[in-house]
Amino acid sequence: MRQSGRKPTPWRRLAVAAAAVIAAAAPGLAVPGTAQARQQSAPAARPGDLISAEPSSFRLPPGIPTLTNAWKVLYRSTDVNGKPDEVSGTVIVPDDGRTGTRPLLTYAVGTVGMGDQCAPSVNFPKGTSIEAGQINAALQRGWAVAVTDYQGLGTPGDHTYLVGRPEGTAVLDAARAAQRLPEARHAGVTADSPVAVMGYSQGGHAGAWAAELARTYAPDLRIKGIASGGVPADELKGAAGGGGVAGLELMVAIGHDAAYPGLGLDGYLNDEGRAVVAELRGGCVLDNALATFGKSLDELTVRDPLASPDWQERLAADRLGTRAPGYPVYLYHGTADEIVSYGLVEQLRSDWCSRGNVVQWQPVPLANHAAAAVAGGTPALDWLAARIAGQPAQGNCG
Repeated sequence: MRQSGRKPTPWRRLAVAAAAVIAAAAPGLAVPGTAQARQQSAPAARPGDLISAEPSSFRLPPGIPTLTNAWKVLYRSTDVNGKPDEVSGTVIVPDDGRTGTRPLLTYAVGTVGMGDQCAPSVNFPKGTSIEAGQINAALQRGWAVAVTDYQGLGTPGDHTYLVGRPEGTAVLDAARAAQRLPEARHAGVTADSPVAVMGYSQGGHAGAWAAELARTYAPDLRIKGIASGGVPADELKGAAGGGGVAGLELMVAIGHDAAYPGLGLDGYLNDEGRAVVAELRGGCVLDNALATFGKSLDELTVRDPLASPDWQERLAADRLGTRAPGYPVYLYHGTADEIVSYGLVEQLRSDWCSRGNVVQWQPVPLANHAAAAVAGGTPALDWLAARIAGQPAQGNCG
């Protein structure tokens, strides 16, 4: 659970209790208009269905308005166990007067933090999203963009940071939510819209998971291609390799503990570790980096979670590359990445290629994690644009 001092989110709809109607009728006779009758006639909720929507805005730093219309949405998705969940996000459409079917990009942001105030939907209206420029580049092409907040950002509960399945479903269901938003449909976002997926770092992980899930989870989406960069493709190997950033490692631990409460994160922490984790749960990425600056995971724990078979099993379940996406993929990574090992993404490329998937592998020479995000973004968008235009992807697996 979130800390009690956190502000309640406005996005969780309040449950409304229906009063029982007692009619002067024979016992057992169903009375029209009762809750039971309404429940029987209501259509079943589907992943991607809208729960609520309200006007929002999309601004570029430092708060520069854009010629767009935006809505903050709450939509249905599924959690790591396949159970119904609610996720918030943003749908953005260029205000260009276009009414014909337009492409839709479902965009997954990189690491922003754990607190609700870090969510993309909170930062877009303020012009404080560092990925607004990349998103605007897609909008300038006439595409609509759906951006998930991920599970637990903007909604109650801890953010399931880097837990693959709920990240992937949130990305796919954001696209469905955009297609089902009446205002977006009026502007050309429909079930016939060609769909692209894009993300970097955590967003690359989420986009890659969306790619692997889409054929079975969201076959209704007309996906044309996926562009993923800086992908933490195997968290277990990445963590075991050492040299990790304590703040990111603890965020991964918080995220998995939220998805799998039986892992019992608290039992691995010492007093300082518990205090740090409490701070991380409510902080954005810069705050969390400062909170753990100069600290190692050993200083904050009484025993190593990676020594536990339970933790090993859950982290291993997030490994990408065990199934073919079935859609063309553009995969890019900095050769000098200091956050996510270059070798992990080389292995992901090899795994997908070995399963017969079309993969365009694009190393970014001498680039670290941040530099590859900047240098690789425009080529990734260009590649997606070619797929949306119907040009075949050749790949370079051979």
